[in-house]
Amino acid sequence: MELEGALPMDDKAKRMRDLLSSFYTPDQSIPGSPPHNAVSRFATLDTINTTSFDADQYMNLLVQKSSLEGLLQKHVEMSAEIKNLDTDLQMLVYENYNKFISATDTIKKMKNNIVGMETNMEQLLEKITSVQSRSDGVNTSLFEKREHIEKLHRTRNLLRKVQFIYDLPTRLQKCIKSEAYADAVKFYTGATPIFKAYGDSSFLDCKRASEEAVSVIIKNLQGLVFSDSESIQARAEAVMLLKKLDFPVENLKVKLFEKLKQFLVDLDLEYKELTNVPVNVDESINQNSASTTTHEASVHEFAEAIRAYKAIFLHSEPQLCNLGQDLVKKHFEAIHQQIMKHVRSADLLAMLRIIWTDVLLMDEVLPEASLPDFALQHARVAIKDYTCSTFSRLLMNISDTLKKYQFTVKEEMGVEYPLRAALEASKKSVIQGSMDALMDFRLLLDENPELLLKLRDLTIGWVHEGFQDFFRKLDGYFLLLSGKKNTAFQDVNLIEETQGEKISAGLVLVLAQLTLYIEQTAIPRIREELASLSAGGGVRGLATDPAEICRIFRSSGESFLHLYIKMRTQKISVLLKKRFAAPNWVKHKEPREVHMFVDLLRQELDEIRSEVKQILPEGLTHKHRRNNSNGSTTSSRSNPLRDDRLLTRSNTQKARSQLLESHLAKLFKQKMEIFTKVEHTQESVVTTIVKLSLKSFQEFVRLQTFNRSGFQQIQLDIHFLRTTLKDITEDEAAVDFLLDEVIVSSAERCLDANPLEPPVMDRLVQAKLAKTSEQGGDEKSK
Repeated sequence: MELEGALPMDDKAKRMRDLLSSFYTPDQSIPGSPPHNAVSRFATLDTINTTSFDADQYMNLLVQKSSLEGLLQKHVEMSAEIKNLDTDLQMLVYENYNKFISATDTIKKMKNNIVGMETNMEQLLEKITSVQSRSDGVNTSLFEKREHIEKLHRTRNLLRKVQFIYDLPTRLQKCIKSEAYADAVKFYTGATPIFKAYGDSSFLDCKRASEEAVSVIIKNLQGLVFSDSESIQARAEAVMLLKKLDFPVENLKVKLFEKLKQFLVDLDLEYKELTNVPVNVDESINQNSASTTTHEASVHEFAEAIRAYKAIFLHSEPQLCNLGQDLVKKHFEAIHQQIMKHVRSADLLAMLRIIWTDVLLMDEVLPEASLPDFALQHARVAIKDYTCSTFSRLLMNISDTLKKYQFTVKEEMGVEYPLRAALEASKKSVIQGSMDALMDFRLLLDENPELLLKLRDLTIGWVHEGFQDFFRKLDGYFLLLSGKKNTAFQDVNLIEETQGEKISAGLVLVLAQLTLYIEQTAIPRIREELASLSAGGGVRGLATDPAEICRIFRSSGESFLHLYIKMRTQKISVLLKKRFAAPNWVKHKEPREVHMFVDLLRQELDEIRSEVKQILPEGLTHKHRRNNSNGSTTSSRSNPLRDDRLLTRSNTQKARSQLLESHLAKLFKQKMEIFTKVEHTQESVVTTIVKLSLKSFQEFVRLQTFNRSGFQQIQLDIHFLRTTLKDITEDEAAVDFLLDEVIVSSAERCLDANPLEPPVMDRLVQAKLAKTSEQGGDEKSK
């Protein structure tokens, strides 16, 4: 009895075990799963969770591998697992039971609601059948009348169409008179199917009259297309109407395109007028505003014409793109012409704004042309041309200033200090012109048109390169103006202007000081302005090597200073050549006064001093007198004027021998530094010219042969010059040395070197000074 009661519990446990095993056991269809016989052969304690679980085998294996304590522990674990599984199963059953109860209640409600529905459906069916039968009766009774009404309606519509056909010629004539061509085309195209069907029979007269009216309409529409007084939009609508009338419009397409091109030419003329703004600011604003308004209206009309042309004539984009690009080209051609006329930066900005506005308007109508990119390329060329033109104009202004004062120096046109005026004007032309150019460039860069924003970095780079090239060209022009050959200078206009013009020595001195000013003042200031101009732009400085530009101008300044000294010395040398070529020195008469040559030499030196004082600053060094000279205090040869022992001798051969001996002795004892580096000071330049002139004097003396009177005349002239030159030179020791050299050389070339007595020379010199002072007083009184 107990055994029979236990069996159901085992079956229940087995079912639970199978249920759980089916959930936890992997699918045996998976490749690599061991077969059933392999499981039984290699059974382990883990096979309890598989479908091939064998309880007897599992118990035997468990008894063999486990101790008594292990078996007890296993029993406790399995009991706990069984309880957990029973609890889970109960929860599962409870959940499914609740769902089953809910479903049962729902079915009961549905069954209660369906009761009585079948009766209602039968009643509804009976009513629908009754309505349908009555409707069929009404349709049957009204069928004949409805057919008659529909027939009358069709007849009425047909009569209306017939009446419309008969009235069509009259309507077309009215449209022609009122120029309502769109309505006329609408009426005719609406009647065209009837004319095609019955035009050769019933409506032949109407068709002919309508065709005559349409021919007039076509003629008038063609007149609209080719009428200059009509707008582009009206002509485009006329083309559209002709197209609806099946009129061949290819010829009209060509003609209309020609009209667009002509409109572009007229638009370009208006743009040229737009750039001619007055100088007055208020007038410029008013006129510019009015011109801009007119221009915008014209461009808007042109854009609408392009839009209409594009809509009417399909696949016409390539031609229209070329037309749009021509518009941009002609805009920039006009800008280029204005740049060649030296347009102001404000006007250039106004033109660029107008161009960019036109480009954006055209881009909306014709995006296929990529006009913004096209305009950007041309704007890049225009800005670069403007930059080059600005620097060319600056160079030309400096050239005009120098040329103006070159003629002023030559002609002495009422200017008290022409060289100083030339220098100050040239400085102003360089620095103020550069600042004005920078202001123009800053105005371009500070504005925010989209076109210029895209070119900002490039523009800054061009300005830097332009200044670098400008200073190189300016130096080349200075060299060319001074008469030096410069193959690197490329400005043809300036080359032609300078050819045939001989520059004055004074202007060479102006160039010398001007180059020094550019090196020390202009270039550093411009460099600072350029640095502020390109702040945040990531652009280089004035040049790749600013010191190179300064070095060029420093070298040119020294070259011009030496050229001035050379020109002035050459002029004095010509004077010396005339002096020694005129008389026969072997037959020279006894001197009675200082020769007039000395006056001419003094005039030349006074002119040099006047030029130098206008241009160069005074030196800071003290005069180099005999008592503080680093060189010799006397001539390297014996001075016949001061060597009493030599002058009292009567034997000429002994005097010459003594001169030579004294010269050789002092040549080895002391050394005089005659020519030193020329500085940009008044004293340095005058002293250098005096030294070179005295050296030339000495060389001319060595080429002559003198009698005693000729030697004494040279002695007297030198004595007078000694008192004159000591006040205008800074190196008195070197000048005295050279004066002594002239006397020594004349003594060597003299047949009878018997000098004048010092009292005689002093008396003649004082007489000359008094005469000179008297002449100077007379000139002042005049």
